[in-house]
This record gives sequence, C-alpha cells and structure tokens, in this order.
Amino acid sequence: MTQSIAIVTGAAGDIGAAIAARLADDHDVVLLADIDAAAAAAVASKLGPGHRFVAVQCDVTSEMSIAELARRAADVGVVRTLVNNAGAARATSLHETTPEIWRADNALNLEAAFLCFRAFEPMLKASRGSVVNIASVNGMHVFGHPAYSAAKAGLLHFTRLVAVEYGKFGIRSNAVAPGTVKTQAWEVRAAANPNVFEEARRWYPLQRVVDPKDVANAVAFLAGPLAAAISGVCLPVDCGLTAGQAELARTFSQSEHY
Repeated sequence: MTQSIAIVTGAAGDIGAAIAARLADDHDVVLLADIDAAAAAAVASKLGPGHRFVAVQCDVTSEMSIAELARRAADVGVVRTLVNNAGAARATSLHETTPEIWRADNALNLEAAFLCFRAFEPMLKASRGSVVNIASVNGMHVFGHPAYSAAKAGLLHFTRLVAVEYGKFGIRSNAVAPGTVKTQAWEVRAAANPNVFEEARRWYPLQRVVDPKDVANAVAFLAGPLAAAISGVCLPVDCGLTAGQAELARTFSQSEHY
C-alpha cells in the first residue's frame, strides 16, 4: 500500500514542528524540510521514529533543492498534503526596506510556495491532495514588515489561484493567517522585555497570543476530510485580532461625532 506523505517546509521552527507533529496523526510519513539540516533532524528525532518523521535539507528558494525534495518524497510514497510554512521577516519599515530585502522576502515568503507547489503538483493530482499555505495577518492588514507583508498578501492570492485552477483535479488550496505566535523568537524578546506578551495581548480580544499548536490544529483541519468542501479560503488564527480591537472600539464609542 502506498504511504501517504505530508511535506512541511520550515519544519525546524516552532510552528513547523507543531504542524509536523499534528499531521502525523493522519499521514504515514511527514517530511520535515528545512534549510538547517541539523535543526530539522533534531526536531524529527524528538517527534518520533525515523521511518515516520524524516528530516530533509531543503532551500525552498532553490528549484534544484526543491526538486531533490520531490525525488525524496517520491521514493517514500505519494504526497497528500503540502504545507508551505517556511518564511521570515526582515526590515520593519518601508524606509528600512532595501531592494535586496524586498527581493529576499518575496523569494522566501511567496515565490517558494509557487516553486514547491509546481514540484509536487503531479503527486497532489494523484492523491487529490491539499495545499495549506502559512500566510499572516500581515498579509491582510498593515502591521509593519512591508516586504514580508506584501509577500504574504501575494501568498493569499496564490492560494486562491491554485484553488480555482486545480480544483478540477481534486486539489484543495487554503491558507492559515496567524497573528502573534509564541515561539522561541518571541521568548528572546521576552528576555529583553518581560512585559512583551502583556503588551501584545492587549490588542487581542481573547487576551492571549497564538500557540504553535493552534496553528497546527487549523492546518490539520484544512488538510483533512472535515474540510472536504473548503478551498480558496484564508483562516485567521489570531485570537480575534483581525476582527477588531476592543480598546479602539471603546475609544470611538466614547468620542463625539459630528
């Protein structure tokens, strides 16, 4: 019997690791792809046996590297789920964004998803599989990191393009847009500013930030049979951030309007 495979890019990070762990519940093998081979291997070994969690070094901005990842996957089974999770943000303001940063952020956060999809397209057609792109609330609203945000906005449109053009092959394409996620990167900020999470959570109606497992659960839902009729959507996993801010609502309700 052919083994079902889930591909998770950027799998060495906290969000990628959580997604890999969750997708193992309904896939035979999870390939943890990351540019940092040692970090991916460390995560894979923590998650479970080597025949189920396989670390693969991959630079998702390189067509050759992605092609090698596709070959590795084909040797194992058929890809049923592709999660384009790899991403990073650099300059925080448009003024600080150089042409090099703009191109690098678009290559990693947008073009990489396109390259990965095209590489796994034949297997996704064969499995009538699912693509889940990890976008961001930054792609929906202006929250800084302009190059990253523009790329994530493009990723949301790419998600819909795949849904529309490849639906006839049974391929579903959806996106998850996390808000602030409590990862190691934020723990570093907390070490410098112990109040960082308290300051962040005031903007979130649920009064907390997102946990990597929250993102993983959303990915598993969109990739699974319960979402069989869902394609082309963006699911915010943001503790209510994009619904609106209570403090701003109170400010406006208390102000006079003429």
